[in-house]
Amino acid sequence: MSSILATRRFRLTIAYDGTAYAGWQVQPGDPTVQETIETELRVLLGEGHEVKLHGSGRTDQGVHARGQVAHVDLCTRMDAAAVLRALNSRLPPDIRVLRVQRVAAGFHARRSASSKEYRYYVFNGPILPPERRLYAAHVYRPLNMAAMQRAAHLFVGEHDFASFTANTNRAVESTVRLITRFSVQKRGAMIVFRVRGSGFLYKQVRSMVGFLLRVGKGVELPEAVAELLRRRTPRTARVPTAAPQGLFLWQVWY
Repeated sequence: MSSILATRRFRLTIAYDGTAYAGWQVQPGDPTVQETIETELRVLLGEGHEVKLHGSGRTDQGVHARGQVAHVDLCTRMDAAAVLRALNSRLPPDIRVLRVQRVAAGFHARRSASSKEYRYYVFNGPILPPERRLYAAHVYRPLNMAAMQRAAHLFVGEHDFASFTANTNRAVESTVRLITRFSVQKRGAMIVFRVRGSGFLYKQVRSMVGFLLRVGKGVELPEAVAELLRRRTPRTARVPTAAPQGLFLWQVWY
């Protein structure tokens, strides 16, 4: 019977704790978020159904999401609400599908996205509380908030971010990206970096935050951001990659 059903496209909004996974994208021999959801979808649909989940972007090992978006084409009688219930009844507790919607066949989780927001958390205090160890980076020495805020503002706009991306070992059409917002705020010992843009390069957010932390420690001046953006040269050790556990893919807009 299922062979005569029309294929329908569904949009999934997904939250996950990335601690136990080697990132979003399927990788041979390692557990990933994409693979885990695809496996449960195949079980729901039965043998012989090809299932390919397309995410709005990749997240690395240890990186979390509050609002990852993906789409998938399913040949099923289940409506969106039934897919939501069925998936969450089977998925491990560190992955939850927050919403399922029917969408037009032309919707694409990555190509249709207009902007994304990432948030990065830093616990800035002498002792990191154990319950925060998987969800925030730890910097024990005091950080200069005003300097980091000035430096973050210099990232806003359309720039070539070649100095703030890691090598993916694959060709990238352009390293130019548009950042529309970058704020740095502190409440108690917790600092949150909020960055929004049209799209991001491989490890771009963690590279930008890593450099801002150097600014906060007094190792670099805020104006060095503008200097590195002007140079447009490949990233060096001067731009470290912040630890993965502080990063969350927060929201995607369409």
